[in-house]
Amino acid sequence: MPQRHLRVDRWWLPPAATAAGLLAFIVYSTWRAFANADYYAAPYVSPFYSPCLAESCVPMKGGPNWEIFGSWWGLSPALLILIFPLGFRLTCYYYRKAYYRGFWASPPACAVAEPHAKYSGETRFPLILQNLHRYFFYAALLVAVILTWDTALAFRNADYEWGHMGLGTLVFVANIVLIWLYTLSCHSCRHIVGGRLKHFSKHPVRYRMWGWVGKLNARHMLLAWASLISVALADLYVYLLAIGAFDDPRFF
Repeated sequence: MPQRHLRVDRWWLPPAATAAGLLAFIVYSTWRAFANADYYAAPYVSPFYSPCLAESCVPMKGGPNWEIFGSWWGLSPALLILIFPLGFRLTCYYYRKAYYRGFWASPPACAVAEPHAKYSGETRFPLILQNLHRYFFYAALLVAVILTWDTALAFRNADYEWGHMGLGTLVFVANIVLIWLYTLSCHSCRHIVGGRLKHFSKHPVRYRMWGWVGKLNARHMLLAWASLISVALADLYVYLLAIGAFDDPRFF
């Protein structure tokens, strides 16, 4: 067959759109991660900088200030924490499919031959590191817990008084809900909850949890994109407040 494939539809559109979306997030998050500024507007802290592990971090009353790295750390504190959610998403089964197709054309689409002459799968460096996904999952759980605390702190006002709520609070609540849904919809979570069981009937609790995670897992792609967008929007909201673009609308 002289043709590389027999598809006549716009098969290139999904991988191109995926690559464009991922590239947009990479550009934005890289800029914000290296900015080392405008990541705190009381009571909100950007999810890109939480927890803040450097001595140079902006003081956040009741917030995630853990001065583990002293004054010798001269780079942005975001670089100390983003490696964990980044590693979790890079090794995620859905994101692997997304950027393999979008950036490497491996393969570009179903029933379309890839341009590479050889295929070694994920058996060689660096792709063999994809097997670290389960361990990044544990780290992502810890990050999600910390961001949950940040969301609780969002129910304060700029004077750190509890029992208040602003538009930023809703932004943070939506973000943490999507982050938890994406994290728990992970294939590794599904295996941890219900894997290695020969008889589900003998483990009814784990079976029910496995079923719940399975329902989330069916929407893993949607949750991956929704949480990626929400975390960027949460950071953008804090940035705009920090530079004085507008005041946080308060409900009470």
